[in-house]
Amino acid sequence: MTQWDQILLSRPLLADGAMGTVLDARGVFVNRSYGELNLTDPALILSVHEEYLQAGAEIVETNTFGANRFRLGRHGLGDKVREINAAGVRLARQAVEHLREKQGGEAWVAGSVGPLGVRLEPLGKTGLDEARAAFAEQIAALAEGGPGAGADLIVIETMPALNEAHAALEAARAAAPELPVLAMVTVDDESNCLDGSSPAQAAALLTEWGATAVGVNCSNGPTAVLTAIEAMRSATALPLAAMPNAGIPRAVEGRNIYLCSPEFMAGFARKAIAAGVKIVGGCCGTTPNHIRAMRSAMRAMDEQIPIVAGAAAPAPNPETPPAPLSHRSRLGSLLAGGKFITLVEFLPPRGIDCSKEIEAASLLASLGVDAIDVYDAAQASARMSAQSLCIQIQQHTGIETVLHYTCRDRNILSIESDLLGASSIGLRNILCITGDPPKGGNYPDATAVFDVDSIGLVNMVNRLNHGLDIGSNAIGASTNFTIGVAANPAAPDLENELRRFAYKVEAGAEYAVTQAVFDLRLLENFLERIRDHRIPILAGIWPLTSLRNAEYMKNDLRIAMPEEIMLRMAQAGTPEAARLEGIKIAREMLDAVRPLVQGVQVSAPFGHFDAAAEVIASALPRGNHERK
Repeated sequence: MTQWDQILLSRPLLADGAMGTVLDARGVFVNRSYGELNLTDPALILSVHEEYLQAGAEIVETNTFGANRFRLGRHGLGDKVREINAAGVRLARQAVEHLREKQGGEAWVAGSVGPLGVRLEPLGKTGLDEARAAFAEQIAALAEGGPGAGADLIVIETMPALNEAHAALEAARAAAPELPVLAMVTVDDESNCLDGSSPAQAAALLTEWGATAVGVNCSNGPTAVLTAIEAMRSATALPLAAMPNAGIPRAVEGRNIYLCSPEFMAGFARKAIAAGVKIVGGCCGTTPNHIRAMRSAMRAMDEQIPIVAGAAAPAPNPETPPAPLSHRSRLGSLLAGGKFITLVEFLPPRGIDCSKEIEAASLLASLGVDAIDVYDAAQASARMSAQSLCIQIQQHTGIETVLHYTCRDRNILSIESDLLGASSIGLRNILCITGDPPKGGNYPDATAVFDVDSIGLVNMVNRLNHGLDIGSNAIGASTNFTIGVAANPAAPDLENELRRFAYKVEAGAEYAVTQAVFDLRLLENFLERIRDHRIPILAGIWPLTSLRNAEYMKNDLRIAMPEEIMLRMAQAGTPEAARLEGIKIAREMLDAVRPLVQGVQVSAPFGHFDAAAEVIASALPRGNHERK
């Protein structure tokens, strides 16, 4: 048994996270060769390695993922393969030695070998012999000097196809026969390799081809990786490794944002180790904060895990779990009790006078409405802040409110400040919304922030509910929010909507409010499709005010509107007749959705609170009886 085998048998090891993600955050352009920075900005690369070691990483990968002749050649650096890879090892080794001298412990340098970035035969013109030669050239440079001078192990990662993984493994065994080799593939949404092979097939073949350990990295996040790892377990006796991306990147205003929070990755680490994984870490989107949270989770699993080089981070801050849902708010109590819920949606005024809204809220409270739902800058318009209107309604009427909160206008620091403030003044219900882009509003030249989208916002609120801020620092108490999200059963790209809904539930959403429902079949289909991620659903109900209103919703807002409803609105001969027909349609929809959902959100179109009251009044006597 080798020393490496003994290490892996004794306890799980924590690898580092993404190099590119940290470099991108520090302003390095994505079209640069990251490997070249080993020569041109070694202090930057050294600092990233040291950050990961300080966060608790025990394996640091060299900044050489793309340092092969093919990828370097695109930047005119094809003749610097040996120089760049050798420099990458020196920098990682220097970081390990610095921390070993200061704090003791142990860590290892892994020579990172990524795919060549070209198509191999039979799909491309690059031969397998050329691939083996390119891999051997890189690995020889990484291993130069042997363990202690060169890399301690070779990590072949993000392999899209097994023939390329085979070529890399053959090259490693020829160029560095004394080094252990971890070989990892990347998988798709269904946890299959990108060439169609199953994870079990991959594990069996990588074992046969001489890997020391096998696993999965990158991919579409922790869930797909964990599923693949579980399939690999039955096909090999080798140690397993799992290093997923921090979720699927979301393109927001031209930026790729990874939204798996540090605590979610910590939860993944616990699950992976429970599934038999011996090396855990992160790939794209993971940062030192993610690795620090994973280290804390691993310590909690086994208090005997020694603190390694760089694990001098302070003990994790204690969480303060939220109160049970039934104790957080009246809405939370109704959700937990399975009661039918009635909300009315308000739009804040354009000025500073909200007396009309307060008067309407008082009327609706007297009718028995459960809460007032306050929209946040609908359609990118500038209005009184939703938070201000919420607190004024609660103070003057006593009825509970639900605060819509959008990501468009605030960075994550502002978001956290707002949420802490909302909790401190008694707001307990949050509906997490991405927000409309400014170009669709009254001020199209306004800038948008979108540090996170609604999924990331749910993650942030959930963290605050556990008494932790975005830096994993204790805030002293839970914010105790009841967390809601939006859903669109009629989304043009329903598959994407369903995926996002599942992510929202996974992140901590506790109920959802749909867009206005006019086609019952679409709602029924949506409810069927989310059965594996079901949380309480509140259906949106909109009282149409005119044919023009119906046309606007159908054509401008892309809300599914059956022709039958369009015809009914067209046949209304007067404005008052159209208003009454819209209320009648809304009542019919409310009655139709009632057996399918746990509540409704009735809108007050254009500030016509009387229309919302008329729609909901027919439901409230029966609804009040059921709530008692």
